[in-house]
Amino acid sequence: MFENPFTDDELRHRLENVRRAMEARDLDMALLSTPENIFYLTGLDHWGYFAPHLLVVPAEGEMVLITRLMERVSIQKQVRNALFEGHTDSETAADIAVRLLKDSFAAKDRSRALLRALVEEIEEQADSAMRIGVETWSSGHSYGFGHALRESFPDVHWADITGLVDELRLVKSPLEQALMRKAAVVSDAAAEAAITAIVDGARERDVVAECHAAMIRAGGDAPGFGPFIRPGQRMDEEHTTWGSGVYRAGEPVLIELSGCVSRYHAPLGRLIHVGSIRDQDAEMAEVATRAFTAVLAVLRPGVRASEVYQAWQAAVDDAGLAHYRRHHCGYAVGIGFPPSWTGGNRVTGLRHDSDLEVREGMTFHILSWLMGTGKGDYFLSNAVLLGPDGAEVLTQTPLGPIVK
Repeated sequence: MFENPFTDDELRHRLENVRRAMEARDLDMALLSTPENIFYLTGLDHWGYFAPHLLVVPAEGEMVLITRLMERVSIQKQVRNALFEGHTDSETAADIAVRLLKDSFAAKDRSRALLRALVEEIEEQADSAMRIGVETWSSGHSYGFGHALRESFPDVHWADITGLVDELRLVKSPLEQALMRKAAVVSDAAAEAAITAIVDGARERDVVAECHAAMIRAGGDAPGFGPFIRPGQRMDEEHTTWGSGVYRAGEPVLIELSGCVSRYHAPLGRLIHVGSIRDQDAEMAEVATRAFTAVLAVLRPGVRASEVYQAWQAAVDDAGLAHYRRHHCGYAVGIGFPPSWTGGNRVTGLRHDSDLEVREGMTFHILSWLMGTGKGDYFLSNAVLLGPDGAEVLTQTPLGPIVK
């Protein structure tokens, strides 16, 4: 079974930060439904997130975690800082949330007592001053769930707190940075196995099998998604995985994968060439490397994401590719649950139009993607941590070009 990777002090510090953010928005309570945010505050790591979870965070007192009743054992083993309230499969997520918040029956445990007290406070506030925050853009916050809450508590002021906890997760603590480094070791082991297995005539399934095996043996957990290992004819499919084909000499193979340790991800990507590489592709590999290095040089505390992207674009422009543009040159990574390693259902990208301030302790998947330029193709990416001494590249697989 999984172990909670966080110390009591770490979890307490995170909760304090969340409550400070709640106070700044004048919130009496927050209802969190994003798996990554629930994990961040409790350490609950399991695959039960396919069913809605709700973490009730009051301004004071103990948190309450609401899930299916059958998750009790995992929660008792992993969660030390929240009370548990389970529901049977004859109830929906909306049923249990509303019932618990409106429960007027005798309380026989602390979680029901806390929830009833919160409801009594809601009902006593005639001026509608009670403010409850919900993550309206969370994958765990369905339309039906939100509608049930609003219909059941018409006097509550509901506030959208999408991003409140996500923002706090961007800067990694020393403990989190250590987990990112471990994840990077797993990424490199998986990439090495995949690259070794990619030869003329190799089956796509056999390559990914070697990759998965190496990932697990290196100490990795199940990643948020991937690995993405695709031949040249399927290069543009983005988030598709292996197929039933065979790799052939003369074609490129895209590898994009991430090791995962305690839900922390450190992605990397490479373009592998089977048998040979065209001269223009080898030249583009040099451009991609220069552009990647340009990002590392500018990645410092206080710069804006748009400045980071501009550094990448300037290196690309200098190579005679002023016509080429990308939607970003990287994005924030860390905690991730299926079906993503991006930390939820949105991407915090290093975009040309982003005013995100880069801070020490942030971790990124930096991509130097130069595909479809008309003058050659190449791709490389690495997990990068911004430490006190600048950008630290966590994944160490050779940049290439890699010809097998």
